[in-house]
Amino acid sequence: QVQLVESGGGLVQPGGSLRLSCTAAGSVVSINAMNWYRQAPGKQRELVAIITSNNNTNYAPSVKGRFAISRSNVKNTVYLQMNSLKPEDTAVYYCHATNISDSRGRVFENYWGQGTQVTVSS
Repeated sequence: QVQLVESGGGLVQPGGSLRLSCTAAGSVVSINAMNWYRQAPGKQRELVAIITSNNNTNYAPSVKGRFAISRSNVKNTVYLQMNSLKPEDTAVYYCHATNISDSRGRVFENYWGQGTQVTVSS
């Protein structure tokens, strides 16, 4: 089985930093895109950042210049470095992966982590 295991969330003050990690655990052979979404209370889930298998990246305008997404294909892990955090960044952050191939030849086209809470407050 494949699991997306997230870590790194927590409580920080405005202007602080956090680094989120998400590892695809299990018999993973390859992953196409790895992404981060977030959902704040009362709001729709939004795409925060994307990184493709070729390390092409895209960011939501609200986080561009403050957040950086990266990945390790060896570790099957995606990271989200979050700097200059603002209260409006408070949300549950979800790891998302597309086209996870496992050792049994199965392909999971759309796979979600369980979410990790990020709270930015003074």
